[in-house]
This record gives sequence, C-alpha cells and structure tokens, in this order.
Amino acid sequence: MKALFGLILTLVSLSAWAQTTDETGIKTTINQLFSAMRNRDTVQLRDAFASTAVLQTIGRSKDGTTEVRTESIEGFIKSVGTPGKEVLDERIEFGTILIDGPLATAWTPYQFYLGSRFSHCGVNSFQLVKLNGTWKIQYIIDTRRKEGCQ
Repeated sequence: MKALFGLILTLVSLSAWAQTTDETGIKTTINQLFSAMRNRDTVQLRDAFASTAVLQTIGRSKDGTTEVRTESIEGFIKSVGTPGKEVLDERIEFGTILIDGPLATAWTPYQFYLGSRFSHCGVNSFQLVKLNGTWKIQYIIDTRRKEGCQ
C-alpha cells in the first residue's frame, strides 16, 4: 500500500512539475513577444511565432458594428520593425493558462502605451503550440478599447 501511495505521489509531483515548466515556457514566449515589440527586434519577434500563426483583432467598424480584422504576421513584424520615436509598450497580466499536452491557451489582460502615453486596453487570447520542445504562438485574438481601463 505504501508503494502504491508513493507511486501516485510521484506521478502527481511529476505532473505538477511538468505543468509548472510548461507555464514558465508559455510565459517566456509571450514575454518575448512584448520585449521584441518594445525593442523593435524583428528577429526575436518572428521567433515567438509558429510559421503558420494568425493574428486577429476584434474591433468596431465605422458604423459601430463588431468586426474581426486579420493581420498578417509579416505585416505585423514589418510595422513593429519600422523605426519610430515611441516605444511600443504593451503591459500584460497573466490570467488563466490552460495546457493539454502540446496545446496551451493564455488569457492576458493588457494596457498599451505609445511611449508614456496611454493608447488602449483589452485582452489577448493566445493559442500556443509546443513545437520541438519550445512553445510558439499559433494564434492571437484581442480586444481593444479606450473605456473601462484601470
């Protein structure tokens, strides 16, 4: 009975360790994205994404209806890499992270600043995939608003 209890305890401990290690890897990849944005580092930025990644934003059209806009990864990397006076500073909080093997979801409320000037806030919803032992961003969809921000 003690041996069975010991085996169960070991398996639970290993599972918790793997979950913690994966959460660290997921946070590292997401933080890499925002560090690359702040530094306008297109190499680091591209490395955070899977090769088939998708970027989308939920916003409002001119007539006020909700719409989903898709941006290409290449367009995003080009816009971040374009020299500018202001730092692109997206400040996130890690909310929920869910993991199932090589698939993860991360929910990160954020506030976005251009330099020291507040621009907007919202939530990022990340889908990540573990490829060759490294977490990569496969999909991001976010909301953007100017009201209801802290």
